[in-house]
Amino acid sequence: MNALSSAAIADFEVRHPAVFNPPVWKRFMPLLIAAGIVLYVAYCWWFFSIGTVLGRGQWDRAELYARDWVSYAVRTTVRMSPTATTVAYPRFSELGDNPKPDWVVQNGNNVTILFGAGKSLDINDSRVIATRNGESLTVLIEADGAKPQGPLPNWAMLKEDQVTVNFGFAGQADIIPERVVVSRRFLGWANFVFDTSSPFWNKSFGEVASMIISGERIKPEMSNAALAIDNIWYNSSWQHGDVWTKLMQTIVMAFMGTLLASLVSFPLAFVAARNIMPNLFANQITKRFFDFLRSVDMLIWALFFTRAFGPGPLAGISAIFFTDTGTLGKVYSETLENIDDKQREGVKSVGASPVNVQRYGVVPQVLPVFASQALYFWESNTRSATIIGAVGAGGIGLKLWEAMRTNTNWHNVAYMVVLILAVIFIFDSISNALRSRLMGKQH
Repeated sequence: MNALSSAAIADFEVRHPAVFNPPVWKRFMPLLIAAGIVLYVAYCWWFFSIGTVLGRGQWDRAELYARDWVSYAVRTTVRMSPTATTVAYPRFSELGDNPKPDWVVQNGNNVTILFGAGKSLDINDSRVIATRNGESLTVLIEADGAKPQGPLPNWAMLKEDQVTVNFGFAGQADIIPERVVVSRRFLGWANFVFDTSSPFWNKSFGEVASMIISGERIKPEMSNAALAIDNIWYNSSWQHGDVWTKLMQTIVMAFMGTLLASLVSFPLAFVAARNIMPNLFANQITKRFFDFLRSVDMLIWALFFTRAFGPGPLAGISAIFFTDTGTLGKVYSETLENIDDKQREGVKSVGASPVNVQRYGVVPQVLPVFASQALYFWESNTRSATIIGAVGAGGIGLKLWEAMRTNTNWHNVAYMVVLILAVIFIFDSISNALRSRLMGKQH
């Protein structure tokens, strides 16, 4: 390896001063950029009060919502009186019309609620004993409120005349004068297949299969298989029929909106392309029309069309159609302006008409790109259709918003979110596969 002499190095420095002796501002440019980023982040932190927001955040709610997504609670009310102690359940309990759970043990006026290993609640007249992992708390129920005896453990809380006992994931109990309200929690989704009014409810898979295959008809007018499907579709707790219908509406909204936008933006893109349509006035009018359509967000268009057509899929289709016509029109016109003119000139040289020049000289070049972009927008609009549905444009987005507003049906929210994710994954895979084939053929 030959080493450069000092004279050669000096000669290089003279010939390339910008490399060996850059200006001071260029030397410190990376440091200045890093300092600017740090200052910008600090400014955003101060301007948006991020520290205050994080400090005031109710992070315990996130845990509660996540728990409600994967579990359900059974409500039980134990009422005490001098004559008798009764156990009552809500009218539409997850346990059916005649609930007799094994975690509720009643012996005369004494009621024991079992919350799992080492966790229980013993109720006897006006005294309640809560036990959790070997630690006990006695609460006396008097006319003016619940009175804990001794210091409260960290899993119990006193608020005015009420004592709340927390058993962790297993549930909790509110001890109130004359009654104890128990919320017993279980992992899973209750009555997901059949609701409590179905004759197939609370039966094992084998029992249901036996009833469908060889059992006597429960309803003379239909087979047991048809009855089972009907009971699943019209499940009052999970509303599978309504959820799946709304999901199909969302898919149709995305497909129809994207299809109409592709069909309309295709011919308009030829007018907007300068190398295809030499008329400057037509170019600018079409391009400004595209700018107008895409400058208004899809959510705003959905609000407009919801007012015009009322809530429903038509408003969603129109919102997607308007937004995507502007965006696809811009993408298509820019693709046309970057085509290879040699192919078009070759078709023109054989005496083809202007229409045939575009048909055989331009369309074969851009059609795979156009189709690929349309497929991408179709997949993207499947997600967008869920969002605009929440403002009244129909589909599963509206049903998802209604379930979230109640603040109690988080398991239903989880069910719809899982369906939406599954549909997006499937459509994303289909779109990627088709686009890969199209672009592969073009290559």
